[in-house]
Parts: sequence; structure tokens; C-alpha cells
Amino acid sequence: MTAWPWHAGELEAQARAGVRSHGGAIRDQMPDQHRIFFQQLPFVVVASRDTDGFPVATVWTGAPGFVTSPDPRTLRLAVALDPADPTSAAFVAGAPFALLGIEPSTRRRNRANGVIAAGAPDGITVAVRQSFGNCPQYIHPRDLHAIAATPGAPVALDHLDAVASAAIRRADTFFVATAARVDEPTGGVDISHRGGPAGFVQLDGDTLTIPDYRGNRYFNTLGNLVSSPRAALVFADFATGDVLHIQGTTEIQWDGPAVAALPGAERLWRLRVERAWRRPGALALRTGAAT
Repeated sequence: MTAWPWHAGELEAQARAGVRSHGGAIRDQMPDQHRIFFQQLPFVVVASRDTDGFPVATVWTGAPGFVTSPDPRTLRLAVALDPADPTSAAFVAGAPFALLGIEPSTRRRNRANGVIAAGAPDGITVAVRQSFGNCPQYIHPRDLHAIAATPGAPVALDHLDAVASAAIRRADTFFVATAARVDEPTGGVDISHRGGPAGFVQLDGDTLTIPDYRGNRYFNTLGNLVSSPRAALVFADFATGDVLHIQGTTEIQWDGPAVAALPGAERLWRLRVERAWRRPGALALRTGAAT
């Protein structure tokens, strides 16, 4: 059984965790404060699905105002899709869509999920189906400034090389895209933020272990993974501009000694890497003072 705003996987994840959320903050349209917030951002993290049904995610940047909301159920993103970004082919009319707006300097974040209603060379229009905010937990404050990025060619990886492994081990932030039950009213694609102390993602060869800390108790990510275990992870290095995109299959461990060994974790999940790519210098944002 499902009930707004949850699908069956989210309800199962909540039950496994021993919680039940009414999801009162999840709406079928955006409140004005979210619409204003999105319009002031210089970047958003977005997700959809590729032709194989795998979630994909990327970071879109622009001058504040490149995201607009003409009404509470519509978002427009003025972005020319980069043909060098392997995710770009997924963002077409009719595709499920998720957006995370995050402002590291203030630690604010809000999300909007829906479907791409129309696409054009200069951007897309999104019909929003779910809108909700998140608390500032685990967001590391950063001051970011825009630069003119000069991306290198994407580097395809069939396993994690030394550069990718080092990026994961030093990361204190990543983004995770999941997708489940996309043909159901309460299903779709979701993009979420994960943060912790640098090195909080453990790495053993091509398997990542991620502690799951206490959050909003919605279980959007884990609920999607219960229904469909595929995920995409994006590690964005705000110092170098490198973006690492990983796709793989996950498993959730709800309790046990491995969970207890991770400080602060309530459960954990693992991702086995199936494919990945790195885009050197692709991110048009950097930490520190502008020069």
C-alpha cells in the first residue's frame, strides 16, 4: 500500500528503520520561499535516468537567475546541455527529473522532483510533483565563486583508478541519485546530499561503504534503493573543479557490527561500482575568494 507522499519502497524503509513519517513538509507545489531560493542560486544538482534505466546526476551552473519559477508547479532552467557531459542525453522531454538546490555558505537546501515537460537548446521546463526542504545537517559551509571552466575530455572508467579513489577518500560531500517506481504518482527520481567528516566514505577496491546518519526520517534515498538498488554518485571537487560520476548497484545493511563500527551511523549502504567517468575541470565553481 502507498499513501501520499510515499511509495511502497519508502514505507518499507521507514518500517525497517522503526519510524513512520507523515511527510507533512512534502508538497505537490513549491512554496514561494523555495521558488525565490532556487532563483538566487549559481548552481543546482540535477538527476534523471539514462537509456539503461540507471540514475544519472550532474551539476548545472549559471548566473543567479538561470533557474526561474513562473508558477508554483513549474521550474525553468536556462542551461545549454553540454554534449561532452555523458549525462546530457538523459535530460529530454518526458524524462523524470530531480533537482537539489543547495547554498553551502548558508547551509540551506531544498528539493524539487517531477518530470521534464519540455526541452529546448537553451534549457528545460520541469513540471514539479514534489517539493520539500531539508535541514542543514552535514552541509559543510563553503564560499564558492564562478569561473570560466575549461573542462577536459571525459575519462571513462571501468573501475576506480588511483585519481578517483583519492577523490573519494578525501571527500566530505557527495550527491546521490536514485530512481524507483517512476510510473507511479509517488515514485520518480531523487537527488540528495550526503556529508560527513573528510573520508567518511570508506573504499575497498570498487566497493564504497557509506554511513547513513540520522536525517529527516523520510528515507527518500533508501526507499528508492529498496525498490530499485541502482544509484549514481557525484563527487564534485570544489578545489580542482573535477567531477567524478559513479554508477553501481547497492545493498543496505540496517544493523549489525559493521554499522556499530561507524561513529554516528544508524545503518550503512554499499555501492559496487559498475561504471564511472571523470570530467577534469568541468565544474565552473571554486572555493575561496574570487580573483
